[in-house]
Amino acid sequence: MKVTLVQMNSVGDKAANLTAARALIERAIELERPDWICLPECFDFIGGTRAEKIAAAEDLPGGPAYEMCQSLAKSHKVHIHAGSILERIPGDDRIHNTSVAFNRDGVEVARYRKIHMFDITAPDGAKYHESAAFKPGGEVVTYECEGLTIGCAICYDLRFPYLFQALAERGADVIALPSAFTLVTGKDHWEVLCRARAIEVQAYLCAPAQTGAHKAGHETRFSYGNSLIADPWGQVVAKASEGAGLVSTHLDAERIRKIRSMIPVAKHKVKL
Repeated sequence: MKVTLVQMNSVGDKAANLTAARALIERAIELERPDWICLPECFDFIGGTRAEKIAAAEDLPGGPAYEMCQSLAKSHKVHIHAGSILERIPGDDRIHNTSVAFNRDGVEVARYRKIHMFDITAPDGAKYHESAAFKPGGEVVTYECEGLTIGCAICYDLRFPYLFQALAERGADVIALPSAFTLVTGKDHWEVLCRARAIEVQAYLCAPAQTGAHKAGHETRFSYGNSLIADPWGQVVAKASEGAGLVSTHLDAERIRKIRSMIPVAKHKVKL
């Protein structure tokens, strides 16, 4: 299965972001001809104020980001993992951070809502409080694609190995991790965490990321980028350079089988 990750520099302008996402998806289809395309976290809208985030959210199914990805999947006969979309919650003053996956016919096959909220103070003093605007999900989600099982996670979920173990128990061969890692944490933690999760789960980890600057209220914040694909041995087999763009590789089901056979950690687990 050939996969392409889309690296973006989304901002607080939904229309501009969707135009950029469409152009990158169509470029991927023309140049790479992948089976599966994955967008980064909050590809439709990132930054802004709490009120602007909520205003940019969509009712799912439906809404411009959802319908764009659905339409492109159907018209080009390609699987699209719509990184994450801001999802409106009826009767709630918060929103979900939601991945939606579409098959080659444009049918929604999975919907995952980010579980872990990024409520931290970074080393540079910047404060992040996702739970002020976002409501966490609570379901572990996988879906089938081209004979492989894809597990869903988003960005900060990367720091919680038990979620990845839950995905492994559901048979995940590939983990989709759309992200918007901060520059200050990404330079030290991004690649090592991605490789660690791939090694632990013995699965491919596909992590498309946001890159560059965006405005969050009166602050300018920077995303780390460095979208990457790690194989089940923890080797980085594809990685993006700076700026918006694409990174592609083929996933090898036989390599997954071989590594799991060589070091059968799933058989060695004990209940403590």
